[in-house]
Amino acid sequence: MTTQQQQDRPLIIKIGKRLRDTMNRISTGQSKIPTEPVIQANAFPWTDSLTEKWQIIAAEAAAILRHRDAVPPLRDISPDHARIAGDGNWRSFFLIGYGYEVAENCARAPVTTELVHRIPDLNSAFFSILEPGATIPRHRGVTRGLVTCHLGLIIPDRAEKCVMQVEDSDLHWEPGKWLIFDDSYFHEVHNATNQRRVILLVQVKRPMRLLGRLANDLALWGIRRSPFVQDARRNLHMWEEAYQQAEQNEAA
Repeated sequence: MTTQQQQDRPLIIKIGKRLRDTMNRISTGQSKIPTEPVIQANAFPWTDSLTEKWQIIAAEAAAILRHRDAVPPLRDISPDHARIAGDGNWRSFFLIGYGYEVAENCARAPVTTELVHRIPDLNSAFFSILEPGATIPRHRGVTRGLVTCHLGLIIPDRAEKCVMQVEDSDLHWEPGKWLIFDDSYFHEVHNATNQRRVILLVQVKRPMRLLGRLANDLALWGIRRSPFVQDARRNLHMWEEAYQQAEQNEAA
């Protein structure tokens, strides 16, 4: 991170925090879907097409995990996530992040990539990998203008011990099932098992009326160009070399 980026980051964060409550109120008032913390999957008709292919998606994720050590911890991709991903037990294999496609990773998961490309108003899509014993402390996302969708792929046998708490609700993943929530509400995750949890995490723009869409697009335009996203893009490029090396070692 350059000195200029270090100087810019606090200002961007301060501005974002000041605007967050205002933007969330706009998103709430303009939303075309429920604004409760947990949202039913039928609010997004596109979920059905991925549910039908969930086993293929899971197989692509499992193939990627052959080189698990070359899949970056989220803290190494995004410095802004260091507080909640500081133990290194939350890894992320990005296909698309804030509209930027990671071409090499997409080629490694072609069916998943084809399916997520069909999702309306897609913001991000990646395999989210939570190691045994991992904890993601209580936090909330940057904007109510995005909705977070989890498709269960590889889930611990004792699913009740792998839990996401969103506000006052305890949620558990199931293979081939969706958990959809508004991550602008406080949430935390605990994997109190000895097995890995893998999901496909998809973020989409919240369906809103015109004013909400315009405000949300402007906010996301700023986030997309901020160090929060641009640093992550550079860091992902650095990790690509590690993954290529792992593939070469396997082929040798």
